[in-house]
Amino acid sequence: MNTNKKCLLLGDYTHPKFHPLQGVDTQISHILNDVMSVQCSENKNMLLDNNIQQFDLCISYIDLWDEKVSPQQTAGLMSYVSHGGGLLVIHNGISLGGRYELAQLMGGKFIGHPTYQPLSFRTSGEHAITKGVQPFEMEEEPFQFELDTFTEKKILLEYQLEDKWYPAAWSHTYGLGRVTVLMPGHHEPSFRQPALRQFIHQAALWTSR
Repeated sequence: MNTNKKCLLLGDYTHPKFHPLQGVDTQISHILNDVMSVQCSENKNMLLDNNIQQFDLCISYIDLWDEKVSPQQTAGLMSYVSHGGGLLVIHNGISLGGRYELAQLMGGKFIGHPTYQPLSFRTSGEHAITKGVQPFEMEEEPFQFELDTFTEKKILLEYQLEDKWYPAAWSHTYGLGRVTVLMPGHHEPSFRQPALRQFIHQAALWTSR
């Protein structure tokens, strides 16, 4: 394991609304085991500027649908990314977008989803994150997003719902930092899909430089 790089994985153990971090924390730690150490926490104060700066990557798996992070936590995360930090948002981690500043940081916001169902996924274009990732299928909540028009983002992954393809992952730069948003990741079994594990591994590398 490369312990020179450190990742902060934020989620919810005690009172998750839909997506507990239990199990997911183990899977993500295994996926990233050879490239960085993973510190898991539900303490949102880890987003404060003096706490988050020690990490090369922050992964948001926060299940924060009925409340918002504080202005101080918001400022800490935005400062961290803009000064060169990496933010990887997985599935429900998009709930950070309850604050408009963080929706802009992520490049889009959650607007709803149809029922959990089998979905087909395909990569979109060439990128270091998608290199070697083959099309795959898995059961997932098909999150849908409203993407902002200000961020020059690269769509990395799409999923098919009926006859239409929707964004399932994208990346962009923000100041000196990098942001990647990934739709799949509803629960622990989601992270056992080999193609998704490869995508997360490569996304962590690219996003953390």
